[in-house]
Amino acid sequence: MTEFIRARSSEQKAQRLEEIKNVAKAQFATHPYHEITLTTIASDLGWSRANLYKYVTTKEEIFLALASDSYNAYIDALMAALPRECGFTTEIIAEIWAGIANAHRDYFQYGNILYTIIETNVSVDRLAEFKRNFYDGTTRLFDQIEPLLGIKKEYLEQIFIVIYHQGVGLAGNCLNNPLVQQALSEINIERKPIDFKAEMREIILMTLSWYQKK
Repeated sequence: MTEFIRARSSEQKAQRLEEIKNVAKAQFATHPYHEITLTTIASDLGWSRANLYKYVTTKEEIFLALASDSYNAYIDALMAALPRECGFTTEIIAEIWAGIANAHRDYFQYGNILYTIIETNVSVDRLAEFKRNFYDGTTRLFDQIEPLLGIKKEYLEQIFIVIYHQGVGLAGNCLNNPLVQQALSEINIERKPIDFKAEMREIILMTLSWYQKK
């Protein structure tokens, strides 16, 4: 629990925002999104809601920032692991990419609520900043991996989006939802565990291989 001291500088404000994001991220790891509120976040911080409102207006603003942070970490990891001149085969690239996706699964988990919830309750300015960061990141990544993949640059955004949405779906299916487990038990259905990394590897390999033939 952090004693609330109002930020007096941009550095202090950034520190407060990090504290807010850390609490929201921790709650998201153990609670459904709809159970997380500004009240629960303020409570874990040891702040009042009024103090929390000095930094954020909605819960979605916090999760938009978390989604942006997770995206940046994902892009940085891909760029570090797939240098332009590495000469990796498509199979190795798929294996590396899947490992990074698995290590950054939170990026895909935020995707389950990004379009329909988070992006619907934030300011235009914050959303524009989020989108600008997204396109800046993909531009950097595409410039680096285009010669490595041997795929026309015009297809790279499609590839990235296909892999992303497949990852979002798999990440959602990998969550251990007690309500779903109970419902399946009542109808005598036993669902096999999903190997996120292995499934992502197959999806990435299939997607890259298909576009390399175009």
